[in-house]
Amino acid sequence: MSISDWTGPQGPLKNAILIAGPTASGKSALALRLARETGGTVVNADSMQVYGVLRVLTARPDETQLAAAPHRLYGHVDPREAYSTGRWMRDVEALIRSGELGSKPAIFVGGTGLYFRALLDGLSAMPEVPPTIRQRWRDALADKGPVALHDLLAERDPAAAGTIRSTDGQRIVRALEVMDASGKPISQWQARSGTPMVDRSSAQLMVIEPDRVVLKARIDQRFDAMIEEGALDEVRAIAALDLDDALPAMKAIGVRELIAADRGEMGFEEAIDRSKIATRQYAKRQSTWFRNQLGPEWQRISMQE
Repeated sequence: MSISDWTGPQGPLKNAILIAGPTASGKSALALRLARETGGTVVNADSMQVYGVLRVLTARPDETQLAAAPHRLYGHVDPREAYSTGRWMRDVEALIRSGELGSKPAIFVGGTGLYFRALLDGLSAMPEVPPTIRQRWRDALADKGPVALHDLLAERDPAAAGTIRSTDGQRIVRALEVMDASGKPISQWQARSGTPMVDRSSAQLMVIEPDRVVLKARIDQRFDAMIEEGALDEVRAIAALDLDDALPAMKAIGVRELIAADRGEMGFEEAIDRSKIATRQYAKRQSTWFRNQLGPEWQRISMQE
């Protein structure tokens, strides 16, 4: 069994607060307000905000916000690494076991739906994947591209292929390597029940549903502010690491666009416009996922300031 399997703490975490929402919807501000009111700890539930270097571009809390309340699991992962939901669960478990969260509410906030699902439903056990198999599929992705591998996955595991976009190389490779290593489709592994980390009955579940017109304006204004606050310097720093384009950190919105502009492959205004459009599209996908996947026990609230 893989080390990525999460076995759960001694019991589900009581009285947790979960705040989901699309990017730029004000969820971090709400989490900070609740942390001040309750004395709780804000725990990151966004897969991009775990990475170091990209503080501005991923809208991680700034120094003032970090000083206002305890924050955990922000910027603690090297961008050279491919972080996973399983590893995030282990990191949360470590927080619980260490006593860092104390007796006050843990306030999980972010835009990664799978993190919230894992908290409430647990993660399915996954097999150990030998490094040789993992590298073989990464090489295949670099050589053939995600669409070709998605076609292969559709032949071997139609159920998994139906849930993964043909451009999502990381998830496609994950499905193929699991089948290669275990002889079983990843969809079968995922069907196995996991151990919840959060006690659903005592948790407060909130999802922000923003007005689309207002959200669009906020996204545009925020990206302009990111540029002024040094996003380009962050992008230059991560470009200097010469990372594989398949790594999650390289997929942060704005990274590829600003790198291309910095290299003279497009104008900066075009790069900014493309980044804003990509952010709006991402927010729409997030909102759709939350609307379809989060049940009636989740309180729907309006956009936060």
